[in-house]
Amino acid sequence: MPAKDAYHQTVRTALENDNWLITHDPYKVVLGRKRGYIDLAAEKMLAAEREGRKIAVEVKSFLGVSNLDEFEDALGQFLIYQVALEKKDADRKLYLAVPANFYNDFFDDPFFVEVAERFDMSLIVFDVKTNLIVKWIR
Repeated sequence: MPAKDAYHQTVRTALENDNWLITHDPYKVVLGRKRGYIDLAAEKMLAAEREGRKIAVEVKSFLGVSNLDEFEDALGQFLIYQVALEKKDADRKLYLAVPANFYNDFFDDPFFVEVAERFDMSLIVFDVKTNLIVKWIR
């Protein structure tokens, strides 16, 4: 089992504060002949729907030396997990959870906004101090 990211519990709490039910911590996926683990899986029932929304969330802290290197790694991981989810659980939407300070600094560059859009990268932006989700980007 992989080590949990520095903000794993922060994101879990933020999702729970937003009325998501955590169903898996972590969520096992098959990657060819290997196995991987997406950090969290959650469900949310909406009053107007019989079936709720299902998500999987990969948490990243971006606390290292290079945000660019960490984003490159996160994008690769996101794309691999996206293919795995299409095979296992196609109605579950994958999100990358990132701290608000990283999002504000990194995605003020239109190039990286374009990269995220091109690869259909959905983001959850969270506040590390308040344990709240500040933005959903689909």
